[in-house]
Amino acid sequence: MYASHLAPSTSGAPLPPFDIQAGPSTLASAFASRPMETLAAGEAAFWEGDAASHAVQVVDGCFRLYRILADGRRAIMGFVFAGETLGLSCQGTYRYTAEAITRGQVRRLGRSQLQAMTEGSERLRSLVLAHILEEMNAAQHHIIVLGQMGAEERVAHFLVSAAHRTGADCECPVAIEVPMTRLDIADYLGLTLETVSRVMSRFRRDGLIALEGRSRVVLRRMSRVQELAGEVEEDLCSTSCMTAWPH
Repeated sequence: MYASHLAPSTSGAPLPPFDIQAGPSTLASAFASRPMETLAAGEAAFWEGDAASHAVQVVDGCFRLYRILADGRRAIMGFVFAGETLGLSCQGTYRYTAEAITRGQVRRLGRSQLQAMTEGSERLRSLVLAHILEEMNAAQHHIIVLGQMGAEERVAHFLVSAAHRTGADCECPVAIEVPMTRLDIADYLGLTLETVSRVMSRFRRDGLIALEGRSRVVLRRMSRVQELAGEVEEDLCSTSCMTAWPH
């Protein structure tokens, strides 16, 4: 699975009721009765090459998805937050490792059980298919990012994607939580650690971003960051507050 964006957190949202007769009304509710499992930072929900026996719902925390290349290098394929479901498109074995960046909580659902659910629910079957298609679209988009964008564009795209997918408030400045390390971001964007650090420092120097602590980034000039990312979207923030910094 490729996840080129950060997913919005839904850990606090109530799940729709699960009716055994009617079947689950959403993909998330299919996991509602499964026991919660807590993973410490650095623990894996599953490893690349393991038998893909379960689909995994991330309830809380942030996970990095990566593969180890033949020469030993790590290639990060994406990051997921609460609300994402992993392993739906894996057949036979998992194609990547899903490792907790922060303390995380997950639920597991056996693939045979999920298959039985989808066979009995056209709605759930459509949701699973839509999820897999979204993975494919994300993978194609990430290929474009790696193949056509320069370093500044890649970092800007990462920040804008984080703002979109974490449901950042439309008030400016846009504040986002970025729990992954700069090395993680570098491995995801196909850049060196030094390049990511240099670009982030330049953005901060130019007043585009502010860094608060180890994991909080404030996009102070969202319109400019969007321009650098090549995707100006006025619906994220109103143009009237792009450069304003509240007191």
